[in-house]
Amino acid sequence: MTARQRLLLAGFTVLGLGAATTSAVVHYRLMGDPGYTSFCDVNSTVSCTEAYLSPWGALFGVPVAVLGVLWFVAVALLLGAERAARRAVAESIPGYVFVLSVVGLGFVAYLAYGAFFVLKTICMMCLLTYVAVVGIFLVSSAATRFPMSTLPSRAARDLKTMASSPVAIAMTVVFLVAAVSAIAFFPKEAGAAGGAGQAPLATPASSLTPEQRARIEQQFDQSPRAIVPVDPDGAAVLVVKFHDYQCPPCGRTYEDYKPILAHYAKQNPGKVKLVEKDFPIEAECNPNTPTGGHLAACEAAAAARMARDKGEAIAAKMSDWLYANQSTLTPMSVREGARIVAGITDFDGRYQAMLQQVKIDASLGGLLQVRSTPTFFINGVKIDGGLPPPVFDAIIAHELKKAAK
Repeated sequence: MTARQRLLLAGFTVLGLGAATTSAVVHYRLMGDPGYTSFCDVNSTVSCTEAYLSPWGALFGVPVAVLGVLWFVAVALLLGAERAARRAVAESIPGYVFVLSVVGLGFVAYLAYGAFFVLKTICMMCLLTYVAVVGIFLVSSAATRFPMSTLPSRAARDLKTMASSPVAIAMTVVFLVAAVSAIAFFPKEAGAAGGAGQAPLATPASSLTPEQRARIEQQFDQSPRAIVPVDPDGAAVLVVKFHDYQCPPCGRTYEDYKPILAHYAKQNPGKVKLVEKDFPIEAECNPNTPTGGHLAACEAAAAARMARDKGEAIAAKMSDWLYANQSTLTPMSVREGARIVAGITDFDGRYQAMLQQVKIDASLGGLLQVRSTPTFFINGVKIDGGLPPPVFDAIIAHELKKAAK
């Protein structure tokens, strides 16, 4: 490997490790801090929160940012070994890095597809990670001087060499322990609190320690409160949600919070009120968003409003259908879904009237400086992107307790 190739690989590794570490820190804060807003959330399109808290933000429950950190650390260790190892082993290192980069390239291609084509979101830290992986792939490919068909035999030989080196063994053990610890101790995704088809979890906040609850309550109490012109109708806790039916985190919070809200409706009737406001990421009905965006968001919002005229049960079925099919919604499929699910046969005739109501919600969101979906206001405290269900539950319980004093 030439000095220039070595320098390029080191540079791309440092870039990727920095981006992945920053992503992991942001993801950690988003999961535990109700008032946290990521520095890389520019608007509804350029948003780290949309990416990290979506289904594409984790793999088998492990945040992809943590997996990225471990991947770049593994590359860094190989590059360090290339300088310290015997010549025969050092010659194989670019090939090992290349194999890692092929795996990494496939993974980032999958994530990029999810971000750009499913979520329609740009995550700046993710982009830096993609650049780093592609750079490592290209440089390691050029630096590999032997046929890849010989790599298995080289690996067997090099493993025997490593087994005779206490330093190599120690580094391997430290890396494995660190990897397992990072995965084990990172806060788990809280989506298990009540998705479709799961038994309702009445008290997800019980999973929090007293110290965690105290910290959440203190942070919430210290957060600024906006005046949200929505009638609480006697409720002690008013939750206002600005949403978009094609927004994956909106769908996730819709399912996650459903059993929590049902619990309070049963235990504290009339004390917790959820008001959903439309904020479609589509310029046709929301002037606060850029041109383009979610191409069926306005139709979806209109369909949901038409369904409400038929009663709560039909409205709930319509919302369930829209969120369940959000990744494949088109203006025509929304019309067909409205006809089948809610019996709406005059969609086109009522569409413009519904859009005017949607625009009123979107204008309110603009006045409240809503920039992305979902955005919640819990008794006036603005929360971008939603909260893990235990934190959401803990805050509602806290506000109810204060109101009862």
